[in-house]
Amino acid sequence: MTAATPAKRGSGYRVYVLAILIVVYTFNFLDRQILGILAGSIKADLGLTDSQLGLMGGLAFALFYTALGIPVAWLADRSSRSWIMTVALTVWSGFTAACGLATGFWSLFLCRMGVGVGEAGGTAPAYSLIADYFPPNQRARALAAYSFGIPIGTASGILFGGLIAAAIDWRTAFLCVGLAGVVIAPIFKLTVKDPKRGGDFDAGGQPIDEPLKAPEKAPGMGEVMKTLLPKPSFWLLSLGAAASSVCGYGVAFWLPSFFERSLGMDLVQRSLFLGALALIGGTAGVWLGGWLGDRLGGRNKGAYPLVAAIAFLIAFPCFFLAINVSNLWLAFILFLIPQGLNLVWLGPIITSIQHLVPGRMRSTASASFLFINNLIGLGLGTYYFGAVSDLLTPHFGAEALRYSIYSGLCFYLVSAALFFVASRRLQKDWVD
Repeated sequence: MTAATPAKRGSGYRVYVLAILIVVYTFNFLDRQILGILAGSIKADLGLTDSQLGLMGGLAFALFYTALGIPVAWLADRSSRSWIMTVALTVWSGFTAACGLATGFWSLFLCRMGVGVGEAGGTAPAYSLIADYFPPNQRARALAAYSFGIPIGTASGILFGGLIAAAIDWRTAFLCVGLAGVVIAPIFKLTVKDPKRGGDFDAGGQPIDEPLKAPEKAPGMGEVMKTLLPKPSFWLLSLGAAASSVCGYGVAFWLPSFFERSLGMDLVQRSLFLGALALIGGTAGVWLGGWLGDRLGGRNKGAYPLVAAIAFLIAFPCFFLAINVSNLWLAFILFLIPQGLNLVWLGPIITSIQHLVPGRMRSTASASFLFINNLIGLGLGTYYFGAVSDLLTPHFGAEALRYSIYSGLCFYLVSAALFFVASRRLQKDWVD
């Protein structure tokens, strides 16, 4: 079998690859985020605290997800990315189904760790594949389109998880969405081929099936780190994304509980309301970020992080207003704006990370970025909101979660500041 290339397979095949990658990423976030809509039912059934739920939504998942991400990406830079993603999808989907069999905190915690183990192999190889299938002037839009998996997956997890749990129970919800992912895995492997490393659009692209002989072999971990870590842009972009993710992941996980406690919405109402919010606002925000990144970044590389910084500065007051209204229609409109702006950063920032290193280092560079982003953002985000809620409950009762969200919104300001600084450094660190 010869290596697949964008030129040989044509634009139609490129679109197909991007489409199925979006499907896989949808399952990635569906399985990751479904816990949020089920948190109330699980808390009541298993007798858990907000802090324990926060640990399962964050640290349990992030622990192995971040620890394994870099070595798996290192492997993806020198072996079949489609095989790695197929195995990853099977593992995380299987453990999602196993969450439905949990009997207490520790058994559910371990299953969530298993989901993180699988998802460690799902994202960085996909970033690398997309960068090899699409030319530089289309990458921000292609990566933004791939990131549609975040709002679609989040919305699907909220909608299907909540409706299945309301109709049957939370255990069945886990089983259904987990087994669906297992079915998709062989379809992905049979239809997605690895393109050249570096692609047809970058200098030095090489078919995956050629022997990896010096000097063409994939660079070692030390060489990648030596190239990546001294660049200030890498740290500014990674820490800026991590700060935004503390709030992004935290709010996404706890909003269903906030609507239950503060607005009295039942499970079906929350599922429909938040599912529509995530799908409409999130999809619009992801595409806006990719479009602005490609349009402005071609003229000035510093525009990539600048787009994200401005988005977070606008999102901050909008979120604050949204959680202080009781009318559901007004709340929906107010939440829709920051829900979209919350995801504008994906296309521009991920594109920037891809261009801090040569083509054969992209999987490892992406995993290094995701390590920082998810260890801090995902690992801390959901736990932070839950722990602050438990701390404030003696003072504010059921409204404690509202004040917890107030405090967490400050992470958006930290993110904006870091991205502003990154915009002044990126041009110097850029690799074409």
